[in-house]
Amino acid sequence: MMVSTRFLSRAKVLYQTIKKTSHNTIQYNSIHPPTFPSNQSYIIMAPHADSLSTTNGVAGSTLKATAPTFSPVTTIPESKYHSTSSESAIHDEHEYAAHNYHPLPIVFARASGSSVWDPEGNQYIDFLSAYSAVNQGHCHPELVKALCAQAQRLTLSSRAFHNDVFPKWAEKIKDVFGYEMVLPMNTGAEAVETAIKIARKWAYKVKGVEQDKALIFAAAENFHGRTMTAISMSVDPESRDNYGPYVPGVGAACPTTKRQIRFNNVSDLEIVLEAHGKDTAAFIVEPIQGEAGVVVPDDDYLSKVHALCKKHNVLLICDEIQTGIGRTGRMLCSEWSGIKPDMVTLGKAISGGMYPVSCVLLCSRFKGNHAHFSIRALEIMEEEKLTERAEKLGHVLRKGLEDLKSPMIKLVRGKGLLNAIVIDESKTDGHSAWDLCMLLKSKGLLAKPTHENIIRLAPPLVISEEDIQKALSIIKEAIIELPNLKGKKEDYHSLFWGRIKKSLGIYCFYFSFFFTKMFRNYIGIGKRGWK
Repeated sequence: MMVSTRFLSRAKVLYQTIKKTSHNTIQYNSIHPPTFPSNQSYIIMAPHADSLSTTNGVAGSTLKATAPTFSPVTTIPESKYHSTSSESAIHDEHEYAAHNYHPLPIVFARASGSSVWDPEGNQYIDFLSAYSAVNQGHCHPELVKALCAQAQRLTLSSRAFHNDVFPKWAEKIKDVFGYEMVLPMNTGAEAVETAIKIARKWAYKVKGVEQDKALIFAAAENFHGRTMTAISMSVDPESRDNYGPYVPGVGAACPTTKRQIRFNNVSDLEIVLEAHGKDTAAFIVEPIQGEAGVVVPDDDYLSKVHALCKKHNVLLICDEIQTGIGRTGRMLCSEWSGIKPDMVTLGKAISGGMYPVSCVLLCSRFKGNHAHFSIRALEIMEEEKLTERAEKLGHVLRKGLEDLKSPMIKLVRGKGLLNAIVIDESKTDGHSAWDLCMLLKSKGLLAKPTHENIIRLAPPLVISEEDIQKALSIIKEAIIELPNLKGKKEDYHSLFWGRIKKSLGIYCFYFSFFFTKMFRNYIGIGKRGWK
């Protein structure tokens, strides 16, 4: 065996079929298609397959049916641009790409609605939605149609010129969200950066803050992206460590006391603004902290923060990249609090996940070519009533999770279809949330852990109530099985590093043996005639 094959990625090791029955190995069989007894309710079928209804509506339900033309692609044309197997895709990504994420060992090859398929044809229910980027569902047929139509007409004009779609898009944004102005961007992180730039300029030009003194505050445990400004506001060591020095004038702590501004704690923010409100340009906050584990604040938190910001003439920026576009049962999550933030940042869900589109919504305090399918994405939200759908199905999902009454589930929380379960690891016999997600994957449900013991559950808004019930059945079965699985997540680490150490030992032995022999031959020939 060549040396290079020994140094496979951890992901590849995870993906390999592990059937050892020793006490320290989990019996995952994740490379083969999951099998489901035909008499069980959790059989996963493609949306609108023969055995299901022809829409994502549910018989007897008040939910509006979603796109009736959602259908899985039964065959994929061969292409030199696509990996032919999950194993090769994971291996090649590890071999050629930088590693800044820790994904589950699953490869997406195609998708439709709330279902995805890997290269081997195994089907899964998606309960992550690309971090809320595909609220309208994967490959929504109307969005694909709009994308192709615009691509045939005009691909790029740049802001150096006008085009015939952007004004219509801006008008649509105004009508849907009720903001006077919109500034388009490409990514969510870029929208956050731009909102902070706008806030600082406003502070200097309007509020009268001394140049280079404007402050931007955030709540602790936030996630606003991975750019330098975003991580400068973070308190997460994994996000911050080894990237300093950080951007000055932004942060989630009081500059004088160094005390963090805790999320859902109005008094912390009040103390900071009493001391530094004169120089503060803005406070940026997520209405629900997604990356922190879908942390839902008190109902009156945002309204009190809004009032406090107005008192100190500070702009309130709501980062709705994960919570916006109907995800929580309102077009903007901040609507639940009855407020209108001064600025709102939105991410690629505004285009249905089809194109890198984001924007900053601005209220009247600031007055002074992706658009085509982004308009269509917003129209679909209205036509299919996906916002109302998210609210209703969110209640179904949370009630179903609570009805499981599992001691392993410490807490169920969320709004709409942005939800999470907090796992009590003292009840899992040493297993982690990662292990539970791996078990869910083997049964056909995709979810991702965050902050070690929290699992986020956020399917596309087009998901059917039937698939919600299937997901609940899978979760119920998995939490029953989890404590009985052999081994722990760490065993994958030990398995992987154990193989590497073994490989190194073998190759070091051979290297030492041949080097010694060569050295002896060299000495022998030169001096003593050794052979």
